[in-house]
Amino acid sequence: MEFREVIARRRSIRAYSEESVDPAALDRILHAVLRAPSAGNLQAYRIFVIDSPRKRRALATAAGDQAFLAQAPLDLVFFADPDRSATKYGRRGATLYAVQDATIAASFAVLAATDEGLSTVWVGAFDESTVRAVCGDTKLRPVAIIAVGHGAENPRETAGATWTRSSRSSDPLRRRVASPSPFGRTAPP
Repeated sequence: MEFREVIARRRSIRAYSEESVDPAALDRILHAVLRAPSAGNLQAYRIFVIDSPRKRRALATAAGDQAFLAQAPLDLVFFADPDRSATKYGRRGATLYAVQDATIAASFAVLAATDEGLSTVWVGAFDESTVRAVCGDTKLRPVAIIAVGHGAENPRETAGATWTRSSRSSDPLRRRVASPSPFGRTAPP
């Protein structure tokens, strides 16, 4: 699949079939994550693969009863590792770069899963202490839970989600991107 097709096909899916995720596909997704850029190439994050139904239910509860986390056959939980980033970048590494590393890695996982024909949804609203307990790690900071599986719904494309050469200057894009003018001011929308 071409990259633009992956981008165009990606949707947040909140209903999953019971079909399991092929272990080889999961392996390819995790290997793609290793290619994600990170500050100083420290990869200051950890990923927990949660396939236990009991733990997926606990994650769903920790995320405000978002049942699709239990319904999906597996959840990927991305943790920032502040101490690892702090070894090279100090406080800024601990408070910012580690979180950026984890979220970039999660983005790569979402896109790699889409490329595998799988569906995902990103969850950022959850009780951090409960997620730590479910995953068995009390030191790191959870930043994202990604449900992964075979989608049981097919939502419509959202406004402004198309990406073609002719639409790059479309209104949805112009509202989100500010271009510096040659004089150091931001160009008007």
